[in-house]
Amino acid sequence: MPAEVYDVVVIGGGPGGSSSACYLRQAGLKVLLLEREHFPRFHIGESLLPYNRRIFEEIGVQSKLEAAGFLRKFGAQFHLGNGSKGTKFVFKEGRFTKFSEAIQVERATFDHILLKHAAELGTEIHEGWTVKRVEQGSEVAEVQAVSDKGEAKTFKARYLIDASGRGNMTGNQEGIREVHPRLKKLAVFGHFKHVKRDEGPKETDTIIVRLDNKWFWLIPLTAEKTSVGCVMDNVEFGTLKQSPAEVFQRFVASSLPMRERMAKAELCGQIQTTGDFSYRNKSFYGPRLLRVGDAAGFMDPIFSAGVFLAMFSGKLAAKAITETLKKNDDPIPRFQAYERRVYDSMKFYWQMVENFYTTPFMEVFLEPRKRFDMPAAVNAVLAGELDGGVGMRWRLRLFFFIVRMQARYPLLPRISFQ
Repeated sequence: MPAEVYDVVVIGGGPGGSSSACYLRQAGLKVLLLEREHFPRFHIGESLLPYNRRIFEEIGVQSKLEAAGFLRKFGAQFHLGNGSKGTKFVFKEGRFTKFSEAIQVERATFDHILLKHAAELGTEIHEGWTVKRVEQGSEVAEVQAVSDKGEAKTFKARYLIDASGRGNMTGNQEGIREVHPRLKKLAVFGHFKHVKRDEGPKETDTIIVRLDNKWFWLIPLTAEKTSVGCVMDNVEFGTLKQSPAEVFQRFVASSLPMRERMAKAELCGQIQTTGDFSYRNKSFYGPRLLRVGDAAGFMDPIFSAGVFLAMFSGKLAAKAITETLKKNDDPIPRFQAYERRVYDSMKFYWQMVENFYTTPFMEVFLEPRKRFDMPAAVNAVLAGELDGGVGMRWRLRLFFFIVRMQARYPLLPRISFQ
């Protein structure tokens, strides 16, 4: 009996894989999703962007997320580690922003809701299956996988979507991952009770605290629980020769805002670490393959864009494959267009992340001036607006021009991290 051939096999059940599967099923395609773990499972990256909502509505999962009771997020705050300066972005104040709020999520619950929704739309889901290798033939692609019970099987599909996250399954197989030379980071993090929060609408803000060469996140998850983490150079962590908990407390103690917010904090569980190396694959596609989310590229999570970019690229990948199957034509021009679109979408966030670790950027970023509506343009992109048009784009170019000028001339007040 010949092996079943799916229209698409999706590798990975995180937000990128689940959203891809949802869009593909809405188009009536036969979809298999292979997920290495069993959901729900722990994951970080808990702060979402407002523009996630458009995707939630399109795939029909918005009402389920509302029923889950996730905290509503109206903005984000950025502060210097010595407490001398800070600024706040309120999403509804962005002139170019169409969505004014986001949600803060525990990823175990959030990701599980998305995966179950994909199953309810008709996606065949196999949890506990690890993909070992893929082959892209002239007619079909083959996926070699092994279950956690030791069963080996080859699945066939006309096309593949790699949503394997930082596992970067096909990118590693092809040896095309390029690590950013200056963003080899490590995150030390935990969940805490009784972290001090602001009052009113600011209570659920994501808070970023910038030290001289590292930064903290504080993300409210529930009425009681807050995710707190510190991102630092991987080499620095190694040279300290301390436990993750000791390193975490060391840098909390070095920052006035962190000391104040963590004064009564109680750790839930234990302090953990995860590699945070930013990278990008040389290509986002193959003859029968599209890479989405972190399987295309991963960046330092300062601006919380990871889940949004995963779901956005999942949407574009599903559309490209659906159109290819419908027209039964050469997929490569369409896949190349997909790569350009995803690359352009990632480009601004990469630029923001790379500049975030420089002093001139922080001097401009923490002194928003309303002239030319530049803060509104930055606000919009931080919310996930990727189609703001010429009006938004020239303002962003002006913003980065001022950052470059600030490096040479003190257009705005200088700052100190001490």
